[in-house]
Amino acid sequence: LAAVLERKVLILHGGLFTRQNVTLDEIRSINRFREIPDTGIMCELLWSDPKLSIGIGRSLRGVACNFGPDVTEKFLNRNNLHLLVRSHEVRDEGYSWEHGRRLITVFSAPNYCGMMRNQGAILKFHANNVAMPEIIQFGAVEAPKVAPYFDIKNIMRVLQAQQERNQQLDQMEKSRNTPGGQ
Repeated sequence: LAAVLERKVLILHGGLFTRQNVTLDEIRSINRFREIPDTGIMCELLWSDPKLSIGIGRSLRGVACNFGPDVTEKFLNRNNLHLLVRSHEVRDEGYSWEHGRRLITVFSAPNYCGMMRNQGAILKFHANNVAMPEIIQFGAVEAPKVAPYFDIKNIMRVLQAQQERNQQLDQMEKSRNTPGGQ
């Protein structure tokens, strides 16, 4: 559900929590071998999003919450962390620094769904400064033109050809086993 890098960076999918005193130990104790609930820290860890204004707000997604820079600051300080890394939202440049550079959203799917025209990005962390990752941006490439994997007409042609070949083999076998058939 989440990873802590060098005890300084929390990496997760969504974001932070409506409850203000969540700890890393609490996150570690989540039973992840279950369906994602509609509420609670597992849900919020996966589906929450940052917002510009302070405090906690309702999410337009209908689950989890939106959390402000004050929530990020308090969470990171309480858990002795420097940076929160998340994904879950398209960013035009593939990434965006938010909440006073204490949070970065990174989105690695360029031209999301073939229509967003966004860049993709990944982060490269260096041992000497994990709280300031290197950002590597990239654009989309055109998808290769390939035949569909499942083409029923082609499958039917292959099956028919196999059936015809089997019939020919059966005829040959019969003629060999018939006296004077060779």
